Amino acid sequence: QVQLVESGGGLVQAGESLRLSCVASGLSFSNYAMGWFRQAPGKEREFVAAINWNGGNTYYSDSVKGRFTISRDNAKNTVYLQMNSLKPEDTAVYYCNAVIRIGSKWLPNPQPDFASWGQGTEVIVSS
Repeated sequence: QVQLVESGGGLVQAGESLRLSCVASGLSFSNYAMGWFRQAPGKEREFVAAINWNGGNTYYSDSVKGRFTISRDNAKNTVYLQMNSLKPEDTAVYYCNAVIRIGSKWLPNPQPDFASWGQGTEVIVSS
């Protein structure tokens, strides 16, 4: 059973930084591309960033490119999201999951093991 546990969120002021972590268990972590998504109040969940199985390639949504950095440590089954220059519009609950790429889009991995999301970690950026 796959479990994803996100942490590291909090309340910060605009311009500050946070580092999110996601520890995965119940899977062969290094076999999967991993990604971060976020869901702001009243909005749908959206893609933020993805990283391939060995960390050699990373991908970002236009809204975070240049400010966020995704990384992973396969020895620790952990994926990270370093968030710099935070803006109020980054306020959301952040989730990680295994991902796949279809065309130009990154989507949650559709395998049944990844159907359940973690509890997420809340990021609030005040202006």
